[in-house]
Amino acid sequence: MELSPSAHVDTFCRDRLPAFPLWPQLHYDLPELTYPDRLNCAQYLLDDAVERWGADRPCLLTPTDRWTYGDLLLRANQMARVLTEDFGLRPGNRVLLRGPNNPWLVAAWFGVLKAGGVAVTTMPMLRAAELTQLHDISRPVVALCDHRYVDELDAADTPGLTVLVYGGDDLARRCEAKDGAFTNVVTAADDVALIAFTSGTTGRPKATLHFHRDVLANADTFSRHVLKPRQDDVFTGTPPLAFTFGLGGLVVFPLHVGAATLLLEQASPEQLAALVAEHGVTVLITAPTAYRAMLAAGVEDRLAGLRRCVSAGEALPAQVWEDFRDATGLRIIDGIGATEMLHVFISAADDAIRPGATGKPVPGYRAMVVDEAGDPVPDGEPGLLAVTGPTGCRYLDDPRQTTYVRNGWNITGDTYIRDRDGYFWYVARSDDMIVSSGYNIAGPEVEKALVTHPYVLECGVVGAPDDKRGMVVKAYVVLREGVAPDELTAKELQHHVKQTIAPYKYPRAVEFVAELPRTSNGKLQRVALRERAAKS
Repeated sequence: MELSPSAHVDTFCRDRLPAFPLWPQLHYDLPELTYPDRLNCAQYLLDDAVERWGADRPCLLTPTDRWTYGDLLLRANQMARVLTEDFGLRPGNRVLLRGPNNPWLVAAWFGVLKAGGVAVTTMPMLRAAELTQLHDISRPVVALCDHRYVDELDAADTPGLTVLVYGGDDLARRCEAKDGAFTNVVTAADDVALIAFTSGTTGRPKATLHFHRDVLANADTFSRHVLKPRQDDVFTGTPPLAFTFGLGGLVVFPLHVGAATLLLEQASPEQLAALVAEHGVTVLITAPTAYRAMLAAGVEDRLAGLRRCVSAGEALPAQVWEDFRDATGLRIIDGIGATEMLHVFISAADDAIRPGATGKPVPGYRAMVVDEAGDPVPDGEPGLLAVTGPTGCRYLDDPRQTTYVRNGWNITGDTYIRDRDGYFWYVARSDDMIVSSGYNIAGPEVEKALVTHPYVLECGVVGAPDDKRGMVVKAYVVLREGVAPDELTAKELQHHVKQTIAPYKYPRAVEFVAELPRTSNGKLQRVALRERAAKS
């Protein structure tokens, strides 16, 4: 296997790709997956879109604003010029992006790619310690940060990082000083375009490296063949753009076909339904939790304009699918994706849907269920989900590459059953990851946050089943002597976790115990805690 000559002057990412023998199999079974050797995905998604459909076409909407494709192209070009001319950004440099879903974040993402940089989009809720960790791994040279989210970044230990704030006057003034013309860097199709982080079960995030061709491959597989968007669609949804689920569903897929997307910084299920009605949204992308909550709120009448609903991030219960179909007439498109794979690789739509099943491999992907040795298990028996396709896992300088990729297959960490008709049915996560309302949360990371509180002697954190969220983070806590095991103590520990790591990771359930189950050599038995949580 050989890579194309890189356009990156800064070879940080290429130098830290896994060795070729550790890569998953990559195959391009569809004709649309044949890309030129030189490819900048920003050119295809934005510059070429303006050429194809015109600058005046609606592109990025918010509850109060409207950007056309021409507006986005102008801002992205100005952003690229600010980065290269004012801050000396070189192709291959990493740029950290921090902010909620809004047009400026999208313009920043495109500006980085146009300049040949590598986008490192982060969750706006991350705290200083988490940002320090992400900085240590990806080594960005510049950060573009929403003015409302600067404090935690300032508090992080990020030596050498230049922070440029947007949403105030600074970046807007710099952009206005540029004329909006920019010649895109002609990157290689296999130059790294973005670094996406996913929680590791050890608490240390894993950085996944994705190429320019990968960004388009997800649009040419799941979006083109399953979602089937139209140019007159208006997309919206709740996943942050730092999640590859959100990046694909709210930016790449709509722009790939010339559609518009309504970007929401925050919305309750009731607000989401109201905005769907107000803005004529036709494609909704969110997690099962939100679909369930909209039904509970009785706002299904506001969803009458929808023609497509997508669910991912966690398993979609058959009952939720049935209830939503009965209330709205809409068939939710379920799917499983992974940050390592960039987006959804098993799904089904329309008459091919079987409620409760995730679906079949998306065109362009292959999947099977295997045992620990990597051998296929008979249909109807549970095993590990293995998948290959045009995208795949490439961790940045991380020994966990050999755990995720085995015998050329991506082993996702999910236990599945395949039936004799080729449908894949979710059983459970097969590692210590907790998937709650579509968020991946590492139990050990929450444990590390909890034990820094003076009340806590030791703790164990697992996922507990929950009707609304699929799972919730549950902490089993051994308190230090003299601390009362009461509701006030639980609330204090929850508040501490919210202040230490991203708030969505806090334990919604806290149970005080005298001791934790351990093996003979002292290792925490999370399996025993998960069984206890399931019974409770």
